[in-house]
Amino acid sequence: MLSSADNSAQPATGTTAVPLTARIIPPDQHPITLAMLDRDALFVLKKLRDAGFSGYLVGGGVRDLYLGKTPKDFDISTDARPGQLRRLFPHSNTIGRRFRLVQVFFRGGKTIEVSTLRSLSEHDLDGPEEVLAPNNTFGTLSEDARRRDLTINSLFFEINGATIIDYVNGIDDLDQAIIRIVGEPAKRIARDPVRILRAIRHAARNGFSIEARTWQAITDNCEKLTLCPTSRLRDELFKDLSGGAAGPWLELALESGVFLTLFPLYQPAFSETGAAPLRNQLLNLGHGIDRLNRRGFRQPDYLLLALILIPWADWRYQLFSKVRPSPQLFQLGRDLRSEIDAGIGLQLNLSRALRQEMVGIFINLAQLLHLRQQHGWPKWLRKKSYFKRGLLLYHLYLEATTGIPLPEELFPAETEEPAGKHSRDRLPGKRRPKNEAPVHPELQPAKHSAENPPRKRPALASSRKGGIFGLKKK
Repeated sequence: MLSSADNSAQPATGTTAVPLTARIIPPDQHPITLAMLDRDALFVLKKLRDAGFSGYLVGGGVRDLYLGKTPKDFDISTDARPGQLRRLFPHSNTIGRRFRLVQVFFRGGKTIEVSTLRSLSEHDLDGPEEVLAPNNTFGTLSEDARRRDLTINSLFFEINGATIIDYVNGIDDLDQAIIRIVGEPAKRIARDPVRILRAIRHAARNGFSIEARTWQAITDNCEKLTLCPTSRLRDELFKDLSGGAAGPWLELALESGVFLTLFPLYQPAFSETGAAPLRNQLLNLGHGIDRLNRRGFRQPDYLLLALILIPWADWRYQLFSKVRPSPQLFQLGRDLRSEIDAGIGLQLNLSRALRQEMVGIFINLAQLLHLRQQHGWPKWLRKKSYFKRGLLLYHLYLEATTGIPLPEELFPAETEEPAGKHSRDRLPGKRRPKNEAPVHPELQPAKHSAENPPRKRPALASSRKGGIFGLKKK
């Protein structure tokens, strides 16, 4: 297992029992102050307090503030019921099926999620294996802390005394840079295997080590990830690849066996002797994804998956190392598509458009690699609609295989998404969320192509003012 100095997990020795009572950390013993809280989150907490309810900043918000980071979300837990929250916050909405959450809306599309404290049985920490908890089983602060996934995400911050409330020794694990699943790791993972991905995610993003019992449970149960809903698995995977720590995440995923569970296409390649170059190329591509993220650009989903599958595609078909004429590349693309469909398409619930875009990327990259000349590419190739998008992928590939860094000219000075563009593999017409990083301009889908034809006006639309369906008013 790799050392924590490499931003990867190493089993930490020893275990920590869950205390029966809370440890209260006063304000002079932790770095979080009220001034560090989001203004709207503080408004919600104060309004809950003034209405006679308890309210706490929970989860990742407390963790990130303690570590000196800026939280992505400020989630709140309270003893108020969903109906009481809706009356208290008129501009709100209730979401969720099995357990109801209340979203409180603010200007600019901002949302603060408020949840009622849940009982221990809600997430089966000690309940019978075969019995599912009833819906909306509300609980105490202690129960809510112990039903959460990781100790470092099970802390509460209350504004009255500016204290941190810790039922699971999460502060100790933060101080010692340890990832630990709350309760019995094997049982918690068996009931929800996605906890495997969450443990690895936070270890990769924070450079933490994974506690020995948690690591053993991950390696013993990683194949259970295939039992999760496919759309949930896909969303968690893209969150890990686009979260700024794809390189460290790949190291942990490879070491634990999680990677081969998610990408069984690689199983034959890694079974061979001498697979180290394949693994190293994969890790280099992951670090390349992170470097692009640090420049302020996010990659669309199809590019993330394509980058992860590049080493496999070359091992399986010699796609980039062997020169082929265009007709052969086209046929090879069909074979690639079929194998990707069978290998990960269903398991990750990938859309048809995303899978087709991935195969197109592979073929385009092969052409750029094979047709590159001493002074550049042929003029006819540079005129192709896919050339600009393929150029960034080409340089990412070179960086991973030869160490040549990305040219600075690939990064425009302005990082805002150009007007009229759409990001990721989101449908045209849907707006990018306010705080979402833009997609690199070179990765935007081609404006007009065979896969993305221009929209045409209705056949009977009038081109004259005052007319309708081609008929003039009298």
